[in-house]
Amino acid sequence: MLPGAIQISGETLSGAEIRDICESLRENSVRLLSLRGCQLSERDFGHVCRGVAESRSLAQLNLNLGIVSNINRVKQLAEALKTNRSVQSLFLHGSPLTDAGLALLNPALSIHPSLVALDLGDCMLGDEGINLICGLLPPDGAKSGLKELTLSANPGITSKGWGRLAIAVAHSSQLRVLNLDYNPLGDQVAGMLAVAVASSRTLEVLDLEGTGLTNQSAQTLLDMVENYPTALRTLILAENNISPELQQQISDLLSEGEEEEETEAHEVTAREKNPWICQNNSSSQMVLMTSGLGDSLLAETEM
Repeated sequence: MLPGAIQISGETLSGAEIRDICESLRENSVRLLSLRGCQLSERDFGHVCRGVAESRSLAQLNLNLGIVSNINRVKQLAEALKTNRSVQSLFLHGSPLTDAGLALLNPALSIHPSLVALDLGDCMLGDEGINLICGLLPPDGAKSGLKELTLSANPGITSKGWGRLAIAVAHSSQLRVLNLDYNPLGDQVAGMLAVAVASSRTLEVLDLEGTGLTNQSAQTLLDMVENYPTALRTLILAENNISPELQQQISDLLSEGEEEEETEAHEVTAREKNPWICQNNSSSQMVLMTSGLGDSLLAETEM
C-alpha cells in the first residue's frame, strides 16, 4: 500500500470504518482512496462524499464496481466534487450512471480545476453522454482538460457518438491516453479514429482491444502510422480479427518512432550538458572553434 493510501476491495464497510476513513480525509493524510466493489449504506456514502469535499490532499478516488449505484449517490458525489479541488483521477468503472447520471455529474467535472483522468467504463452511456464527455476535451490550452479517458464497454454508444468523440480527440490539445476497448466499434469507427489520431498532437496510447476490427481497419491504421507524423506510441489491437502480420507491422513502426524520439531526446540532453557539441545536418556542417583565451567559444560555420 502506498503512503497515504486507503485501498479496500469487495468488503462490507461498517460505520466505524467509514468514520476512520472520513477522519483521515479531513486530516489531509490520504492521497488515494479506493473502495472498489465495497458495500456501504446510503448514509455512510454521504459521509464519504463530505470527507472528499473537505479533503485537500486526495488525488485519486476509485469508486469502481457499483459504488455509485443510484441517482442520489451521483448527486452527492457531484456536490463533493464541486467543493473538492485536489482530485486528479476519478474512477467510476462499472457504475450504472447512464446518460442521465452523467448529466448530473458533468457540471462538477467541467469546472474541477485538477481532474485529468476519468474512467467511465461500463457505465451504460450513450450518445448524449458522449456529447458531455466531448466538453471535457477542450481544443486549446486555455482551459484544462482530460489527459486520460476510459470509455470501455459502453455498447450503447452509436457510430454517431463515436464520430463526435473522434472529432473532439482530433482537436484536443491535452488528451494522451484513450481506452475504448470492448466496444462494438467496427471498421467504420476505426477509420474515424485513425483520422483523429493523425490529427492529434498529443495522443500517445489508444486501446482498441476487442472492438470488432478487421484487416481493413488495421491497414488504415498502418497507413496512418506509416505516412503521417503522430504522437502515438502504443496501439492495442488484441482480440480483433486482424492478422498477426499486420499487427506486427504496426507495432514495428510505432517502436521505430519511439526509438527515434528517444535518440533525439538523448542528443538534446547531450547538447544541454555539452553545449559545444554540434550536430551535422544535410545542408550545413557545424564546426567547433576555440579562441585560445581560456573559455571555449562556439562558432557556426557553413561548409
